[in-house]
Amino acid sequence: MRVSSKMEYSDFIRNLELSTNKVQKTMNQLSSLKEVNKASDNPLLVAKILDLNVSIAQNKTYGQTISDANQWSRTQDSALDSVSNLMLRVRDLIESSANAGTVTSDSLAANKREISESISGIVDALNTNFDGRYVFGGSQTQKAPFSLIKDADGNAVSIQYLGNTSDLTREISDGVDLDLATNGSHLMNSDGTSGVAADGSGGLTTFFSDLISTLDNGDPNGDLSTRFMKEVDDFAGNFTNYRAKVGSIENRLQSAADRNDTEKNSLAETLSNKQDVDVAQKYMEYQNQMLSYQSTLAMGTQIMQTTILDYLK
Repeated sequence: MRVSSKMEYSDFIRNLELSTNKVQKTMNQLSSLKEVNKASDNPLLVAKILDLNVSIAQNKTYGQTISDANQWSRTQDSALDSVSNLMLRVRDLIESSANAGTVTSDSLAANKREISESISGIVDALNTNFDGRYVFGGSQTQKAPFSLIKDADGNAVSIQYLGNTSDLTREISDGVDLDLATNGSHLMNSDGTSGVAADGSGGLTTFFSDLISTLDNGDPNGDLSTRFMKEVDDFAGNFTNYRAKVGSIENRLQSAADRNDTEKNSLAETLSNKQDVDVAQKYMEYQNQMLSYQSTLAMGTQIMQTTILDYLK
């Protein structure tokens, strides 16, 4: 088959364009340090990279949620520690006031004032907020969940719960939800049950109210050493149990954080393997392509130098 000049020129132009495109693509990869720079470079690889970027974004969101929930639980734990210490002090004051025959009216009045201050301290602790959100109000995080009940003189005599009975739910990974212990009504009942009476009676509300009333009356029936000592231990035990629940949530969140970090590193490594270029390997590839490009130019120069005079003999 006779090879015409037109065929030689066409082959040269085609090979030159191919070499130029390869060199240009490799130069773009080296300058951007990315394997692909547009979808047409490798549609399947681009789709995988996009999926990985979505997974990384989700992982970051879950990580932030876990971190927020963990700090929330730590705030709860600190508040419950304060409440437990205050309840222990209330117990000591009840025990001190229960010594019939040896406690003067002035001592009972002093103990009552300190118990009143402890009630205020308990409300302050239970109204702890994290990042502007109350941690024991159920799903009502913008309103203080606990309030003081005061007597005519403005002294604290009891506690009232104003929150709801829902827990806040957080999604800590794909399809995995975790309920934070935000239902503060559990803290109002010595047996840890949820809910309070419609009129606010029962639980801590009645306990503190009756305790203050008994101290005012001088404990005529000896309830301080019997009923109130038992009840204060029951409520203190409930606070301890609730704190243990918060602690178990903290442990689960820490495990979730560890898994989230592992997944983040794995996704980042996978994305790097698919997206980032091996600079040394890519530069060697570039050198080979430049050699091919220069060879194509050299051959083209020889072809294009041919004139009609070369065919005249």
